[in-house]
Amino acid sequence: MLEKFLPNVFWPEIWQATLDTLNMLGGSLLFTILLGLPLGVLLFLTGPRQLLEQPAAYRVMAFVVNLLRSVPFVILLILMIPFTELIAGTSLGVAGAIPPLVVGATPFFARLVETALREVDRGIIEATQAMGASTRQIIFSALLPEARPGIIAAVTVTAITLVSYTAMSGLIGGGGLGDLAVRYGYQRYQPDVMAVTVILLLILVQILQSAGDKLVVHFSRK
Repeated sequence: MLEKFLPNVFWPEIWQATLDTLNMLGGSLLFTILLGLPLGVLLFLTGPRQLLEQPAAYRVMAFVVNLLRSVPFVILLILMIPFTELIAGTSLGVAGAIPPLVVGATPFFARLVETALREVDRGIIEATQAMGASTRQIIFSALLPEARPGIIAAVTVTAITLVSYTAMSGLIGGGGLGDLAVRYGYQRYQPDVMAVTVILLLILVQILQSAGDKLVVHFSRK
C-alpha cells in the first residue's frame, strides 16, 4: 500500500537519515549547552548592575554574540568549511555538520540563558548575598535553580532551532533528513521523499516541544 503512494521512498535510507539527524542534534545540542550556558551566565554577571559588572567585557562579549547570531546559518556553513575540516577532518556528514551547528546555536542559546537569569527575582540574589554567600554560591544555589524553568525552555527552543539547522546542513552534504530532502526531494524532484522527510522533522519538533513543556511545568512547581 505504501509503495503505491510512496514509490521513491527507500525506508532503510530514511531510517539511516533519521539516525544521522538525531546524532547531529544530540551532539550539537550537548556542546551548545556546555559552551552556551557558561557564556550566558557570564553575560548576565558582567552586565549592567549585576554582581560582576564589567562594561568593557560585556560589550565585547555582546558584540561577538550578536555578530555570530546575525550571520545566516547557510552562509556560516560555507564560511566554516576550512575550520570544520581542520577540527573534524571533514566538512561532510554528521561529523562535518556538528561544528557549524554548535557555532550557530551557542550565541543564540547564551542570549536565552542571559534572559532567563534576568527574570530571576533580584530580591533572591540580595537575600543570598546578605547571608554572606560567595559569587559561586549565588550562581549555583540561587541563580541557576531559580532560572531552571527558563533555561529548560531555552534548551527546548535551541533544540528545535538545531533541527532546522540540521536540515539546512543538507545543502552542503551534512547528512540526515535535510540531505535526503535536497538530493531526492529537490534535485531529483521526488515529492514523496520530500513529504516523508518533512513529516519526520515535524514529528521530531513536536516531541521536543512536548518534552520541553512538561519539564518546564515540572520544575516550575518545585
